[in-house]
Amino acid sequence: MLGATLQRMTFDPAPRVSVSDHVFGRLRDAIVSGRYAPGETLPGERELAGAFAVNRHAVREALRRLQQLGLVRVSQGGATRVLDWRVHAGLDLALSLARSGDVLPVETLVRDMLEMRACIGIDAARLCAERADAAVVAALVRATEEYGDLAPDLEGMSEANIAIWRLVVRGSGNTAYQLAFNSLVAGTFAVGDVPPDARAAELLDVAGHRRLAASLASGQGAAAARHARALLTAPVITPTTPTTGREAHA
Repeated sequence: MLGATLQRMTFDPAPRVSVSDHVFGRLRDAIVSGRYAPGETLPGERELAGAFAVNRHAVREALRRLQQLGLVRVSQGGATRVLDWRVHAGLDLALSLARSGDVLPVETLVRDMLEMRACIGIDAARLCAERADAAVVAALVRATEEYGDLAPDLEGMSEANIAIWRLVVRGSGNTAYQLAFNSLVAGTFAVGDVPPDARAAELLDVAGHRRLAASLASGQGAAAARHARALLTAPVITPTTPTTGREAHA
């Protein structure tokens, strides 16, 4: 007989391919959506295996992945307790959801990720001006010169923009910034949907990108941070309401 905690939702039998992925995805979504609250105990491996019609190995693998994301804690006695993802999870959770076509249940998430991008980018620009070697600086200047030739192709400029900022973050010499940047640009900011035309104010500011490159090349950290801020806090058209003219700011 299944435990009481299983009765609040119905699990579909897992498909024959990637059964562990199926179990992982369904449990992840149940936890993130709040159907299992922080502090609650998930059903045992045997109960979950029966509900999903899979073997216990698939369930065990799914629970291991949930633990890696910071969604659960598996005790030595075998009990699996739900954790508060707002306290324990990292950007990997947003990436996991984005890959499955889902997002965190946070209305301001796109805004929040853009604000994080701005914070990292501004300080990375300052550090890049102070730390970058000649090869990175030369690559940045060259990439910025080529960037202007792409206008007004927003799709092409978006890809080139990522390449420029990757060099900036690399030049900062900060490994934590590099890892965070990789998460932010995986998919579409890892979450939500921010198409290039929603970022036109930033992408089409070719002069602003050139000012940033010049300050980096001359080693002016404060100026580089100022120009980075101007670019990364440019208005962003809210993707959920493209016809209203409402804007979000990073």
